[in-house]
Amino acid sequence: MIIKGWKKNLFTIPNFLSFFRLLLIPVYITIYLHASRPRDHVMAASILAISCLTDALDGILARKLHMISKFGKFLDPLADKATQCALTICLAIRYPVLWFLMAIFVVKESFQLLAGIIELRKGRMLIGALPSGKICTSFLFLSFILLVLFPHISSTIVILLTMIDSIFLLMSFANYAIVYHLKYNHFENIEKFHDNSI
Repeated sequence: MIIKGWKKNLFTIPNFLSFFRLLLIPVYITIYLHASRPRDHVMAASILAISCLTDALDGILARKLHMISKFGKFLDPLADKATQCALTICLAIRYPVLWFLMAIFVVKESFQLLAGIIELRKGRMLIGALPSGKICTSFLFLSFILLVLFPHISSTIVILLTMIDSIFLLMSFANYAIVYHLKYNHFENIEKFHDNSI
């Protein structure tokens, strides 16, 4: 039964780390938007670094401790996308050129959401994030940390970072579009999970 063992599958270390990343979002927003001293920017950048580390750690722990679940497969990317969205909006307020990056992000995530729903209706889901998506996320977080840590960075560097991030985002978008269209072996049946997995 689905109810059986739901606590065991919900309250896992990887899921707690994903919840923790979600809780860091309002903390980051508050600190960054009210930052007036260098140490405020260092604190905001440190929060981003912690978010990056927990993102990498929860995936490793899920595999090592055999704590992969349906809920975890939903919560982990949710925490990633929510964090990226919040960071991009906050930074775009200071650096308007980042609204261009935000537009690409919204189109890409909207496509993945719709494509994912279609596959779920067919009883399938992606096994996990594609390598291109992981690389894109890494570059996004690195550039965001730089922009937060150095608030007086030159506009030229901001534009350059935005262009680089946009390229990686578009490459990831194209990769996901190809996978969803051609149905490569990146999918697994939902029935693969045990009935008590949540």
